Amino acid sequence: MFAQEPDVGQFHYLEGDTRLACEATLCLSSSIRPGQCMPSLRRYFDIRRRTLSKTMNARRDFLSLCPVSSQTPQMQSLIYAISRGAGYCDLQTLNAMGYEVVDPYTGVARIVISNQFPWQCSIYFFNAYDTWQQSGTLPRYVGEPERGGYWVEAADYDRALAEYQARIAAENAAGGRGSGMWWN
Repeated sequence: MFAQEPDVGQFHYLEGDTRLACEATLCLSSSIRPGQCMPSLRRYFDIRRRTLSKTMNARRDFLSLCPVSSQTPQMQSLIYAISRGAGYCDLQTLNAMGYEVVDPYTGVARIVISNQFPWQCSIYFFNAYDTWQQSGTLPRYVGEPERGGYWVEAADYDRALAEYQARIAAENAAGGRGSGMWWN
């Protein structure tokens, strides 16, 4: 005997912010974002508050409208990770986050770009439910912080590394790099 097909009326389709929250969760936990993601991503990124922490909390609250957001501790962790990392872990932001280093010989201070992901990017990129690692699209760091290292798209890494190594070789050949700092 064949299984009886379910009555379409039995299904509950998500609508409104609930649907957008579920779609945003799917889209933001993937490194690939199809065009269908635009309405939900627009809704998510339009959520802005006076402070960064309040914006992150409001975005978390929005994603929590999706019924599956609290089904498991892993899903709760994903929602938290997305609210903390999405939109803050792109190349432009990673390459703007640095720290100050003072040249011991000249006393000149420079900002260098960290080769470590900020905490919010670590929880975003390395969550159990995301696809960043599996897809091979994680941003990659080229070089050393003190010698002008920077973040690039994974697909551009080999080219960027070759350019970086050529620049370092030219700097070393020019001499005067006693401290190994890129600005010497």
